[in-house]
Amino acid sequence: MLAGIPVTDADVETLAELLRVTELPDTAEKLEKALLLETRVLALTITDRESILQALADAPTTGLAELRAVLLREHEWRVREGLV
Repeated sequence: MLAGIPVTDADVETLAELLRVTELPDTAEKLEKALLLETRVLALTITDRESILQALADAPTTGLAELRAVLLREHEWRVREGLV
């Protein structure tokens, strides 16, 4: 689970690859470690969320598009509330 929604292991692997291509290795490493440890629910920092949004500008799968939509709504709320 990322951002409160289920994400397949394959999508997490794809996301980690996209994060590396986008030169965001810290979040990529966090996701890869979570896969190795078979983590069921992974807490994401604001920085992680922003990194994922950046990497998912063109989400390659439906699951990652859904994750991006959730993260974008959260980001817009944080901006609107003055939290960012």
